[in-house]
Amino acid sequence: MDHGRDERDAARGTTERVLTLLGLLQQRRVWTGPELAARMRVTTRTVRRDVDRLRALGYPVHAGHGSGGGYQLGAGQVLPPLLLDDEEVIAVAAALLAGTGDAGTGGEAALRTLTKLDQVLPSRLRADVRALAGSVESFGRGRAPADPDVLLEVARACRDGVELGFGYRTRGGGEGRRRVEPYRLVASERQWYLLAFDRDRDDWRTFRVDRMSEVRARTWRFEPRAVPAKAAAYVQESVADRVYPRHARFLVHANADVVRAQVPASAAVVRPRDAATCEIRAGGHDLDLLLLHVTLLGHDFEVLEPAELAHRCEAMADRLRSAGRRVGGPPVSS
Repeated sequence: MDHGRDERDAARGTTERVLTLLGLLQQRRVWTGPELAARMRVTTRTVRRDVDRLRALGYPVHAGHGSGGGYQLGAGQVLPPLLLDDEEVIAVAAALLAGTGDAGTGGEAALRTLTKLDQVLPSRLRADVRALAGSVESFGRGRAPADPDVLLEVARACRDGVELGFGYRTRGGGEGRRRVEPYRLVASERQWYLLAFDRDRDDWRTFRVDRMSEVRARTWRFEPRAVPAKAAAYVQESVADRVYPRHARFLVHANADVVRAQVPASAAVVRPRDAATCEIRAGGHDLDLLLLHVTLLGHDFEVLEPAELAHRCEAMADRLRSAGRRVGGPPVSS
């Protein structure tokens, strides 16, 4: 027997019932217990328990006695209650905050939802979510999951201007402790990142949040430094270009918005030149793969740098022409 499923179903039933009760209380000034029980198809005892649940969530439900008595919703609460635990609230807020950086109606909808969420948050969570809101930027369509406790600890440190310490696993699998001055959380379509000044390396660094462990804010406060660029732009360039050993620039004969729709934001930086051309900057381990990806976009392009990539274009063109001549011809002996 699946007791876990029974408990989840019971919890969902309670949630729906409490929302139904709140809706009825908003429809009419006064309801008697038996009237509510009849409308909700439950007992008056269940109505009393659900009224207590609404009160625990901060909704002022008054109960009158006598012939004119009944249940009445007091002033000050008009939105449905927040039927989420603390961790779920932070996870939802993080996802919405990442979405507010999206262009178009998606970002607007996320912002509207965040505004409504703020109105129903308990006071203990409102400050935490606002700390998160003040510490987040995004590029691409950020929907990456992250540990809400880690996000909150980092966001508080960004807000309070205090040093942050954490264990960090590098791309190569190495482990070590980092001591940083945190500046912003940045969400991409793949990961959450922290932009911070690394005190031991005396330089700005980008850290993947999912590689951080034992995150602890310290009491030491720091003076804010001049940031090298807007956080989201700096992190995007770090992720798409600076962290790789090989780098390339291309001039693409297509509108920047068209190309951005084809290229993940974490894979390349696309900058407009004019209405008909744009520049792509990307990094990788293999220049031939970078060349192939740009070729497959389907637009005319030119190699800006490095110079050796122009020679690779000619070599790749020769291979493709040779492959094309073989189509329908006799098999090529090895």
